[in-house]
Amino acid sequence: MKIAKKNLIFFYVSFLIIQFSYAQHIDDCLKKRNPYGLKIIQCLSDYKALILNNPDMELMNLEELIPNINLDIRYATINNFTSKIIYTKPKAYARKQVAYALKKVQDSLTKIGLGLRIFDAYRPYSATLKFYEVYPDTNFVANPRYGSRHNRGCAIDLTLINLFTGNEIPLPTPFDDFTEKAHPDYPNFPEEILENRALLFGVLSHFGFTHYPTEWWHFDFKGWEQYPLMDLSFEELQH
Repeated sequence: MKIAKKNLIFFYVSFLIIQFSYAQHIDDCLKKRNPYGLKIIQCLSDYKALILNNPDMELMNLEELIPNINLDIRYATINNFTSKIIYTKPKAYARKQVAYALKKVQDSLTKIGLGLRIFDAYRPYSATLKFYEVYPDTNFVANPRYGSRHNRGCAIDLTLINLFTGNEIPLPTPFDDFTEKAHPDYPNFPEEILENRALLFGVLSHFGFTHYPTEWWHFDFKGWEQYPLMDLSFEELQH
C-alpha cells in the first residue's frame, strides 16, 4: 500500500511539473511580441500543429534532403554586411515544396558540372529585425513591418559553383552587394557573366522560382504569400 501511495505521489508531482513547464512555455511564447503586431508562428507547438494540418508547411533541412548541396551561411559568421554573427547555427531550411524544387535544380545543374551554394534560406523574424536596425533600406533589407519572404521559408539566397573546383562561377557581384550592379537586369557586364546570370535565372525559373528585383542572388518560390511568417530558432527546428 505504501509503495502504491509513493507511486501516486510521484506521478502527481511529475504531472504538476509537466503542467508548470507547459504553462511556462506558453507564457514565454506570449511574451515574444513583435513591434508591428504581425501574426507570426513563434511557438514550436503551433508549428507542429501547422504541419499536422498541412505537411507542406514543414521546414526541411536542405543538407539532409540534398546531401551534395554546398552551404556558406554568411549570417552565422561575421562575413556579412552587419559584421556580426546573427544566426546561432549555419543551417539552411526551406518549406517542403521549396526544398524539393531546389533538389530538382541541383540535380539538373549536376549534369553540366555545376551546383548550388546557399548563402541563406529560412530566416527567423528576429533576425529580420536586427538587419533593419543595421541597414534600414528596404530596397535590400526586408521591412520588418511586413516581414520577409525568408521568414516564410520560401526565399533562397544562392549562387553557382563549379563542382570540380568548388569555386563560384563568375556572376555579377558578391553576395549582399548593395549597389545597382546587383540588380537582375543590370547590363554592363562581360558576356560570360551575362550568360552565367541567364543560366542561373533560367534553371531557377524552370523549377518555380522568381528573382528579386534588386538582388540577383535572391529567389522566391511561387506561392510564397500562402506561408506564414515564422520566428523559430534553428535549435527549435531540430527538435
